[in-house]
Amino acid sequence: MITKLLIANRGEIACRIIKTARRLGIKTVAVYSTADANALHVQLADEAYCIGNPPSRESYLCADKMIATALRSGAQAIHPGYGFLSENADFSAAVSAAGLIFVGPSAESIAAMGGKSQAKALMQQAGVPLIPGYHGEDQALDTLKTQALAIGLPVLLKASAGGGGKGMRAVHQAHELEEAIAAAQREGLNSFGDSRLLIEKLLVKPRHVEVQILADKYGHCIYLFDRDCSLQRRHQKVVEEAPAPNLPASLRQAMGEAAVQAAKAIAYSNAGTIEFLVANEQFYFMEMNTRLQVEHPVTEFISGLDLVEWQLKIANGETLTLEQTQLQAQGHAIEVRLYAEDPTHDFLPVIGRLTEFDFPQQHTWQRIDTGFQAGDDISPYYDPMLAKVIAWGENRTTAIARLLQTLNDMRVTGLRHNLGYLQKVIAHPDFAACDLGTDFLIGRHTELISQDSRHQQQALLVAAAFYYQRQRQQQQSSNTNDQFSPWQQLEGWRSFGRRDSQLTLIINEESHSLSLTATARHHYQARLNDQDIDFICFTENQNWIYQDKEQRLSFKVCFDAHGLQLRHERMVWQCQFQEPYLHRANKQDAHQGYRAPMTGRITAVLVTAGQAVKQGDTLVVMEAMKMEHRITAQSDFTITEVWVATGTLVQDGQVLIE
Repeated sequence: MITKLLIANRGEIACRIIKTARRLGIKTVAVYSTADANALHVQLADEAYCIGNPPSRESYLCADKMIATALRSGAQAIHPGYGFLSENADFSAAVSAAGLIFVGPSAESIAAMGGKSQAKALMQQAGVPLIPGYHGEDQALDTLKTQALAIGLPVLLKASAGGGGKGMRAVHQAHELEEAIAAAQREGLNSFGDSRLLIEKLLVKPRHVEVQILADKYGHCIYLFDRDCSLQRRHQKVVEEAPAPNLPASLRQAMGEAAVQAAKAIAYSNAGTIEFLVANEQFYFMEMNTRLQVEHPVTEFISGLDLVEWQLKIANGETLTLEQTQLQAQGHAIEVRLYAEDPTHDFLPVIGRLTEFDFPQQHTWQRIDTGFQAGDDISPYYDPMLAKVIAWGENRTTAIARLLQTLNDMRVTGLRHNLGYLQKVIAHPDFAACDLGTDFLIGRHTELISQDSRHQQQALLVAAAFYYQRQRQQQQSSNTNDQFSPWQQLEGWRSFGRRDSQLTLIINEESHSLSLTATARHHYQARLNDQDIDFICFTENQNWIYQDKEQRLSFKVCFDAHGLQLRHERMVWQCQFQEPYLHRANKQDAHQGYRAPMTGRITAVLVTAGQAVKQGDTLVVMEAMKMEHRITAQSDFTITEVWVATGTLVQDGQVLIE
């Protein structure tokens, strides 16, 4: 009987497991790296122990430290969560060997599905449909190239031991094969310690549909409906929903039965997910995740079940009392993943401090899973997901409306994130029409990251009024002489009289110059684009109100060290005051070499000093936040200096190449 549980994970999933354990009266033990000493999961647990330095290999991937901590704390069981050690067969075996309970499948089941090539061979024997591909042991470059061409381009290269989009490359042209194979092998080795690849035929506009299963230790297995996870960027899921919309009932049933068939073929127990690709009303086995999935909340909403509770029951040896015929999906649920990333720059992960992290009033149809709170730092060591935001409705239309309402009421400041991007995705008419496919985001990328020009002028004027009022407050409250205060840089601003103030603002990376005069309390006159504009601007219910003769608009305004973020409905603007010295510095950057876009580790240096490169050539490859980033030449030039080597740890903005 489990009375004390160690959670071998961090962040939102650790917090999620603690929530259920607490309800069941189970004491919890958290583990943390030195970077997570003040993390939310550490605060929520009954006990917490430091297990090492921030890099995962020195903390969250250290199986021996997890087991030693469990024994030291008196825990009887270990829940691995997802990621890290959750699908490590050796860890599962070691936990059992230490006399502890592993809350998950057996080591044998994990091993059976841990290698994608082996898993596909097992599924072929079990009669589960497969995508044409190569799953062989011969990993020689020539063999992989030959097999890829034999299958027929386009193909998808996948790390055999991979998951979560790591070690994955789509190849459309033969000349791309060699570099893509090397990159996928390198990322597979760095992420999973295994460079083996498999090759699959790349289906055109498939849907990614997965089936949730539960199985006990006595051979009883059921499926808890399905989820559509087609909307992905960088091969990672961004939007998930259950049940998968617009599937014929016969196809839905066939996939569910195939998922159960797959689980029984490896004597599986506990929670698991079988992932399929669906195209032309045919489905093909892709992989099995032998753990709890990130997106499990949507299944919990439509099934009314707590999957973590059932994981613990099954681990305790209890019988699965649910029968397939008793199960019926209720309503529809949609989840989006809120990331610290910049969608306008290829979803580059970002680091920084969450200055505001506020959620709307919780309703029974609403759920937000997170491991962060205001004031927390987002480090470069771990996945940049900030939260999962989920909404349920009696039907899909209601779920979409409720999710948009929830997203609109959130306040997230301090760093770049994808909140506005998510709002655009969920509000897109093609999403409402269920025009789903794994190419959904790629095919609409320009549209989704482009800024709606409506109301940008009003947003700019609100930003100008904000800066004006902020500067007045600074002057009135302190008359500071701090030379580093940003308000000391606001040349031309005056808090008295009708003197014009000149200001340059950058809004969504576009520079705008204007003059602004305060004519009365909350009344302004601006000169912008050779046009005189009279308007009123004031605060009301924590919003900023813009009003002129023709319209009245409400903006959410968030201020932090990076400037302003303004939101109106589903439109988002990033705004900064352009200081003269910053403008000069930016002009020089182009002559100061290629810099690291963020903190990370160099995994490959592909050029040398004196080498001539052409626009588009890859110069350096770096790994940050569990993703690989390629630094490419923006023009033709000759390299004069290379300042880094493979394995070098670099800081954001550090010069790599000159």
